[in-house]
Amino acid sequence: MTYRVAMDIGGTFTDVVCYDERGGAVVAAKAPSTPADLAEGVFNALGRVVADPARISFFVHGTTQGLNALLERKGARVLLLTSGGARDVYQIARGNRERMFDLRYRKPVPLVPRADIMEAAGRLDWRGEELTPLDEPAVRRAARRAREEGFDAVAVSLLFSYANPAHEIRAGQILREELGPDVLVVLSHEVAREWREYERTSSAVLEAYTGPVVRRYLAGIQDRFAGRGLGVPVHVMQSSGGLVNAGYAMRRPLQTLLSGPVGGTMGGVAAARLLGGANAICVDMGGTSFDVSLVVGGRPDISAEARIEGYPVLMPIVNLHTIGAGGGSLAYAEAGALRVGPESAGAVPGPACYGRGGTRATVTDANLVLGRVDPAWFAGGLMTLDTDAAGRAIASLAGELGMDPLRLAEGVCEVANAKMAQAIRTLTVEHGVEPREFTLVAFGGAGAMHAAFIARELGITDVVVPRFPGAFSAWGMLEADVRRDLTHPFFRPQAGVDGGEMAARLRELEGQALAALAGQGVPEDRRRVEHAVDMRYEGQDYTLTIPLRDAAEPAGPGFLAALAARYAEAHTGRYGHATPEAAVELVMLRSTGFGSFPKSVAAPEPAGRARTPAVRDVIFNGAAHRTPVLRRADLDGELAGPAIVVEETATTVIPPGCRATVDVNGFLLIKVSSL
Repeated sequence: MTYRVAMDIGGTFTDVVCYDERGGAVVAAKAPSTPADLAEGVFNALGRVVADPARISFFVHGTTQGLNALLERKGARVLLLTSGGARDVYQIARGNRERMFDLRYRKPVPLVPRADIMEAAGRLDWRGEELTPLDEPAVRRAARRAREEGFDAVAVSLLFSYANPAHEIRAGQILREELGPDVLVVLSHEVAREWREYERTSSAVLEAYTGPVVRRYLAGIQDRFAGRGLGVPVHVMQSSGGLVNAGYAMRRPLQTLLSGPVGGTMGGVAAARLLGGANAICVDMGGTSFDVSLVVGGRPDISAEARIEGYPVLMPIVNLHTIGAGGGSLAYAEAGALRVGPESAGAVPGPACYGRGGTRATVTDANLVLGRVDPAWFAGGLMTLDTDAAGRAIASLAGELGMDPLRLAEGVCEVANAKMAQAIRTLTVEHGVEPREFTLVAFGGAGAMHAAFIARELGITDVVVPRFPGAFSAWGMLEADVRRDLTHPFFRPQAGVDGGEMAARLRELEGQALAALAGQGVPEDRRRVEHAVDMRYEGQDYTLTIPLRDAAEPAGPGFLAALAARYAEAHTGRYGHATPEAAVELVMLRSTGFGSFPKSVAAPEPAGRARTPAVRDVIFNGAAHRTPVLRRADLDGELAGPAIVVEETATTVIPPGCRATVDVNGFLLIKVSSL
């Protein structure tokens, strides 16, 4: 037998999904994450599904190492080398206020202090033509300082290197020659060959800041897996929703920044396909955080740039909105009111009910007190929860607020649900998207427990709980394609566009993308390339990305008129208006190579033997309801709420008035009624 395996390392649990390529069976398991040594949790989880790693034919995992380093400000010490006279570009940043009415607003503190920024003379013009040669002695002085002062990484961002990278390439050669392999050297045109100086510099700094942490982690994972017999490359999820092997990820570590959460979005893409192309809101509620993303028209909602912790980054990235709301989110009193999150109990000590020394009330404790969790079969029997400890934690907080403990427990869940519903509005309503027109796909260890309540808040009527919801992000990684994104600056007014030149540039990018896919081991018949162009009205600053049919389309008749009409349609869809008579200009060519692998979707297992469900009191809307507790494997036909459905990786709560069925894919479909 050979297996395709995917793994997602979360703050509380490490999830693994294994697909048997011969028999078609899919199994999932989880193990507690081990913050002191993440690899220990990885191997604990893997051992539950695969006895011999040598039988693994494909392995992919998501990592949050780079993101954690950024969030905790524990990244590398970076020296930044800029063009002469451009030393303060990174410090000045942009002048816009992110929060207009926040009197205490401060721009994010730069990751590189001004004292650690050096200049090297040499200049290109906007076309990329050399005006002044690169000052190579200045580059060597920067290398000497980096070596003597113990910098972990050097980022190089020179003016107009997106148009002509020659000066950056030479600077990189000198730095690598002087510093050797132990110091990471990042060149901005390799990270983001795009215009806008500050954003490109910020992207290079982010890669330099997070890169050493990611490289050490991936190298360690590869070595330890190889020592246990894994004979295939380790693949890593990118922020764009595509896969790369660990070797490439170590060269371009910034691409892995949102590696872990994006797996759930790609699972949502696969689920939407199986559901007949439904638009989906993907919600991933784990032990620490709550992530929201969208699937529109069967594709993930991806932007060409984003802001992470206030820092701009130029790279294709799934639009994710994350808040601190999970099963481990702590409930507390503040100014006489109940608050939930963003602080989390994490994996250690975890919620009070975990019995690891935690004493503060969490969302999981509240659900347990309300009867919405099976304490004897939590995570498929992996843990037995301490109901008394949860009760003491809730009672303590209830006493502090002068509330009945059961009412407080329900209040904790309601506050968490309201926060999560607002997070969904941030990604939908605030961007002109009506959430009621979407299906809510709920996953993560706690997502299915809260999904119906969140849907009610938003007026959504359809909730889907996929198979293995607690390990769905890992399942999504098995559904993703290998992906490589390439760009080429192409500043042209509409009247100055040469269709033949544009087609030639796109063919060059297509060749590079196909070669990159071949280097990733993708068979020729499984490679494809998609093309697009960034456009704007003349005088505008920001652009929209307009898809092209293929690389040859620009050379065809009537191309420019068709492209302008396509842009006007996209502008209307985004902003509600367009100016078809206005001149447009092209800014950037984009080519994306995709390499597909066989998908892991398998027929659901047949219903298990009929067990007599346990029945217990569960609190809904302040009243106790006699509620059956069923195993998901036993479900058949329609199920009326209230009901609790338990499985190995999650618990699904079906409130009174809701109905659920199991479809042909094994997905649990919940029809949510209004209150």
